[in-house]
Amino acid sequence: MPWLRLLKVLLLDVARDLLRHRGQHLLALLTLASGLLLAGGGLLAVESLHRWVSRMEAMARITLFAAEGAKLDEAEAALKRDPRFLSVKRISSAEGSKRFLETTRDAGLMLDSLGGEPIPESLELALRPDLLSARKAIEVGESLRNLPAVGDVVVDQQRLEAMQKSAALLRRALVVFGALLMLAAGFSTGNVIRMSILSREEEIATMRLVGATESFIRTPLILEGAALGLVASVLAVLGLLALWLPLSRGVGGLSPLMVQLARTGFFSWPSLLLLSALGTLTGAMGAAWGFWSTQRAQAKRQAVLEEAVG
Repeated sequence: MPWLRLLKVLLLDVARDLLRHRGQHLLALLTLASGLLLAGGGLLAVESLHRWVSRMEAMARITLFAAEGAKLDEAEAALKRDPRFLSVKRISSAEGSKRFLETTRDAGLMLDSLGGEPIPESLELALRPDLLSARKAIEVGESLRNLPAVGDVVVDQQRLEAMQKSAALLRRALVVFGALLMLAAGFSTGNVIRMSILSREEEIATMRLVGATESFIRTPLILEGAALGLVASVLAVLGLLALWLPLSRGVGGLSPLMVQLARTGFFSWPSLLLLSALGTLTGAMGAAWGFWSTQRAQAKRQAVLEEAVG
């Protein structure tokens, strides 16, 4: 079929040009991969945070801490009769202190500075599924503050909601930062394509003389940029995978929260496709800009020459 033969010619032309100018293309490839690595790292952080928050929401609790020197016997008895809660678990001061020590490496220093066992006994309350949303859980938590011997009430959903807001802010910042990175990477690709066009100026002029259309000349160059973008996406994903694997295994004594976020998983398939499409599109658009800017510069130069001759 004619279009298959044409596609073969175009792809061979792209491959030959990539090999012919491999030094220039390597520079563009590394620039694209660096931008995608940073943008992809932000995307992975946001996706991991969302997954972690979603998992934590299903296990979220309301915790009641005893006032200083008080016991939660009366509150425990009342809460066990409350239909809003599936379970009521009493946590001793010693157990609460042990849990706190497991949260961070600096927790022991904080407890030592306070002296003794400062974590008071508490009650962990599991809400009914229909009350797990942040708004409803916070309302339930506020209604428990007046129970006897209760010194403080902590609602997990409230902290998770703050994390979701932080994730939303991070996502917006990522969009802006990622757009700037991709813009710079696109210009880098475009400059490489411009050099490729200038080095093949006589060849392109001959193609025009024998009837080649601008679309026929432009297509291999755009495919070339798209190929660079796709390979850069693969390199970025491999780089992020190399960073994620040791992090998910807790190598280097990193923060437990960081390890837990990493253990929620690597990129989802939609995110991988998004990152690949972003790299491919950036490379193709950069190549299109390189072709257009070169054509415009050549047209201006030709106009100046014709004016000088005239």
